[in-house]
Amino acid sequence: MAWWQWVVDVAGAFLILVLLYGLALVVRRRVITRHGGTFELSHRVRPSGDGRGWVLGVGRYSGERLEWFRLFSLAPRPKRVWRRDALSYDGRRAAQGAEQVSLYPDHVVIVCQAPDGEVELAMSNASLTGFQAWLEARPPGTDWNRA
Repeated sequence: MAWWQWVVDVAGAFLILVLLYGLALVVRRRVITRHGGTFELSHRVRPSGDGRGWVLGVGRYSGERLEWFRLFSLAPRPKRVWRRDALSYDGRRAAQGAEQVSLYPDHVVIVCQAPDGEVELAMSNASLTGFQAWLEARPPGTDWNRA
């Protein structure tokens, strides 16, 4: 077999793998979103002052938990999970500097406090309204006056 035929075979195999990966991403996203309560949610995985470290993903409300799935991962389980009773909303701000390129155009950055420290998320204004409502809709008996 000539060398160029090997190149064509390898390129064809690579193209098939890329298509299978894309199909697997679409199927995974459909499985994650089939029960509703999902929205585009970016998470800053590496906190730094230069606006980098953001990873695009999908957020899903699952009872008392907010689950975050990386967008380009094939993992069936969420990468991060935050419990509603351990998460508190601190404020929001517009994306600045390099964040404007890393995030979706209409997303705002929100800062929350969790037991393991500060959590930065980015979502649309409509999703932020839903997030705040989800945080406030705690079950009966919740301590509303906690520090």
